[in-house]
Amino acid sequence: MTADDIEAGRLTLTPLSVEDADDMVGVLAGDGLYAFIGGEPPDLDSLRARYARLAAGHSPDGRQDWLNWILRLRPDGRAVGTVQATVTGGGARAEIAWVVGTAWQGRGYASEAAEALAGWLRGRGVGLLQAHIRPDHEASMKVAARVGLRPTDLVEDGERLWVWERV
Repeated sequence: MTADDIEAGRLTLTPLSVEDADDMVGVLAGDGLYAFIGGEPPDLDSLRARYARLAAGHSPDGRQDWLNWILRLRPDGRAVGTVQATVTGGGARAEIAWVVGTAWQGRGYASEAAEALAGWLRGRGVGLLQAHIRPDHEASMKVAARVGLRPTDLVEDGERLWVWERV
């Protein structure tokens, strides 16, 4: 499975490339962004190296498809965040995640992007979507619910598993 452009309300989701690191280093710079996801803001060189690995589109063993998009505002193309899907099981399952820079949070961009991503994946036959969300991360729980995911009782490393399954 390979990433295509996805239109999402006020956004265009463009497949990630190494060059996107130049735009994204500022988006990912806020320390507050890492309160729920852990880590710290990347520097440009480490972000370029990370994007080079992700742009390969799959894990080294080929068992996972790594699909990543940059969220770009229309019409100016300004980067505001990312969405990603790790697809396994021959395209049957996807772990999804979203990140919107702190300067653009609270405007519905994560919901727009996650809904568009989920629709794109469902349209390609993915029958199980899941996300891991910290139980105190209200904003991400709202995004997950808008995408149709529901919380489960399973908690791993302090994050609750949310799922949607085609019936």
